[in-house]
Amino acid sequence: MTPPTAAALLVFGRGVTCATGRYALTPASLARVRAAAGYVERHHGAWSRAVPVIFSGGWAEACEGAPEPPVGSREGDLMLAAARSLGLGRWADLRAETRSRSTLENLLHTVEDGLLSGYAFDPARPLGLVSHPWHLPRIRYLAGKVLGLPGSALLDVPVTGGADGAARGERLARAAVRVFLAGARDPAALRRRERHMVAWLRRAERLRLRRATPDEVTDLTRSVLGGRV
Repeated sequence: MTPPTAAALLVFGRGVTCATGRYALTPASLARVRAAAGYVERHHGAWSRAVPVIFSGGWAEACEGAPEPPVGSREGDLMLAAARSLGLGRWADLRAETRSRSTLENLLHTVEDGLLSGYAFDPARPLGLVSHPWHLPRIRYLAGKVLGLPGSALLDVPVTGGADGAARGERLARAAVRVFLAGARDPAALRRRERHMVAWLRRAERLRLRRATPDEVTDLTRSVLGGRV
């Protein structure tokens, strides 16, 4: 059976780097842009009008104390610019959400900014989720809460390439989200519970410091606390 074609794509950022004052997408973020571009190129004949592609990512590095990047240098901005350079604007309505710092905020701000307004998603016209395979189950769980969509109205668009080791911390990230956000759907409640989760994870990080390598700790905290995933 041929899978349905996404009615819109939501692309999740995976961080930026800064060297000598120049901001750039991480290899993982760029891989996600390329995956979105590839999907649209393969399926553009299925849409009667330009398909909306939303690049969601703000200032994830704020969780690590990094200064705010200049205008136009947040994840969503850089992903949208990369998409334009790939020619994606020929077939897609490109949009960016640039305030989020976590996967939950990716979804909340996309809704609050009206970037999916006017679109209804169902099994025949699902919302495409563009990210790495290890991240997609957590996105699906959060999308169910924020968007109220059943799993059948969500379509995975898995990304390959740009691996950065974050998958190692994803199992705990997924478990923490399910524990701390269980039963919550209201945006204010979700944000409040996420703050509690972050505080708990920071305490857990301190306990792990004596028995985990620095790389393991960094992977864990970035997976859950940052909007890079």
